[in-house]
Amino acid sequence: MTAVLRTPDHHFANLPDFPWTPNYQMVADKTHGQLRMHYLDVGPRDGRIVLMLHGEPSWCFLYRHMIHALSARGMRCIAPDLIGFGRSDKPTARSDYSYAGHVAQVGELLRALDINRAVLVCQDWGGPIGLSLL
Repeated sequence: MTAVLRTPDHHFANLPDFPWTPNYQMVADKTHGQLRMHYLDVGPRDGRIVLMLHGEPSWCFLYRHMIHALSARGMRCIAPDLIGFGRSDKPTARSDYSYAGHVAQVGELLRALDINRAVLVCQDWGGPIGLSLL
């Protein structure tokens, strides 16, 4: 089994325009059993849901300005870090990553949050991942 890396939270301290508390959801992984996926959940719980999916090489920090603007207008912004990026766990073997794996992991997060409908905002890999799910 390959190793899984986790970037310490202090590496994310004091980022400009990124004041949010991290949230984590454990998601299934065929090799490692469970991996920790980070996500932001910003805005009113009853607001229209905007799912923001980043691509490679990025993480939810990409959407920080949009999160400020949309949540200020009453929208609920959900912005996960795909496994391998940002605050999410990072398996070390390239073989640990696949399109199907990302789809399954984001799908598990959406089920845990009881989200089955959202406006998609996507970049790069986030586009096909999001379109596969909603």
